[in-house]
Amino acid sequence: MDFSLTSSLVLIVSYLLGSIPFGLVITRLCGLGDIREIGSGNIGATNVLRTGRKDLALATLLLDAGKGAIAVLVTAYVLNMPSLAAAAGMATFIGHCFPAFLKFNGGKGVATFFGTLFAISWMVGLTAGAIWLLTLALFRMSSLAGLTTAVSAPIAGFYLLGDDSWMFLTAMTIVIFIRHRENIERITAGTESKIGKKK
Repeated sequence: MDFSLTSSLVLIVSYLLGSIPFGLVITRLCGLGDIREIGSGNIGATNVLRTGRKDLALATLLLDAGKGAIAVLVTAYVLNMPSLAAAAGMATFIGHCFPAFLKFNGGKGVATFFGTLFAISWMVGLTAGAIWLLTLALFRMSSLAGLTTAVSAPIAGFYLLGDDSWMFLTAMTIVIFIRHRENIERITAGTESKIGKKK
């Protein structure tokens, strides 16, 4: 990967794109206040769902996933820099998790991770999506589904892709585990909240 000035600019712009807190913006525009003051305090779709607005949660999910996909696709096909595409996706993912606009305290990155996955490879994306759905159906825990997917994605990428994209996926997986450390503690203790069950 050639880290030229253009490459550096692509990564910076990708990071800034990832830093846009769509969940926070959408809920404020709809008069729901600061999403960080309810539920888990997270800016992602799962916490937006706790407002009772499924439509806003879906919009947040699509936008957070979309920014990862856009970074990859624009870099690969518009800028014709396919070797930088996975890195651009990771930069967007890092921006979502550690946004400059929110003092580097952002979301947990699963939706943006998914968007990046599908843009890098639909085969890896579908494999990860199937694992996410199966885990969610069995355990009804969004966090556990995200963590399981995060582990499976770089493994699938290693076998299905013919480049070094799996290494960027591995780096994102590590960040997802760091961002979910409190969830991991609750899963281990058996106190993690489940979809469809009030706390």
